[in-house]
Amino acid sequence: MAGWLTLMVVMAVAGREATRELSVFEVMVLRSLIGLAMLWPLVHRAGGLPAMRSTRMTQHVLRNAVHYAAQYGWLAALTLIPLAQVVAIEFTMPLWSVALAALVLGERVNRWKLAAVLLGLAGVALIVRPSAHGLNAGQLIALAAALGFAVSVIMVKSLTRTDTAVQLSFWMLVVQSAIGVLPALAAWRWPSAPMWGWVLVVAFCGTFSHYCFARAMAHAEATVVVPMDFLRVPLTAAVGWAVYAERVGLATVLGVALILGGNALNLRRAPAGSGPAPERRS
Repeated sequence: MAGWLTLMVVMAVAGREATRELSVFEVMVLRSLIGLAMLWPLVHRAGGLPAMRSTRMTQHVLRNAVHYAAQYGWLAALTLIPLAQVVAIEFTMPLWSVALAALVLGERVNRWKLAAVLLGLAGVALIVRPSAHGLNAGQLIALAAALGFAVSVIMVKSLTRTDTAVQLSFWMLVVQSAIGVLPALAAWRWPSAPMWGWVLVVAFCGTFSHYCFARAMAHAEATVVVPMDFLRVPLTAAVGWAVYAERVGLATVLGVALILGGNALNLRRAPAGSGPAPERRS
């Protein structure tokens, strides 16, 4: 999860910079195609293409169709509202994830896990502070993306019961490349030399962040792993302040404190050895 957090924060900056010149569709397809090349050493070590075979291709396709739509919304929202707001709104996702984990995966949601999520969401609400007119377009897009990410997270957790993190990452890149190639060609323009650097950063972070996340989900329950992702809110707020001079006020600081408190509560109360068996290796 530390790898996931670091790479996702870096990708937020790289994604904003890449979409200054390129369409979101183009950034996404380049990320997937370049990511396949970056992932190949892990694929080769796992046994090559034969080892990537899965008996659950329908679930892989459905999961990545949902994730593609959510990723598009996330990148689009980066161009409309501050980084901290995009990530903060995204963290309505754990509320949906915990509910879906209980309903679909049969995971037990005790009062400590519920308290961790509620504290995190209270912190998010302090950071976002919607106006009297409700959420703006960027906030609504980010909220829709959060719901899509929640569905994707639960499908990842289910898939880790049979498939490895490398398989999940491989099929994510293959399926999303296939989905995105036509929309990207319709809006295609060749990136400038500096822009290629940002595209490569997006590809690296987008590929290996999901590898890290799949490994985390293979070793712990979704209701333990997902609330840890709340740390991305204060980290992104700090980067937004440092890189883009986005204001960090008292409400943001208080929101961060609630988020960190929720994470501490969730991790302290997670019983040792309660997660599923370690990920199987090919």
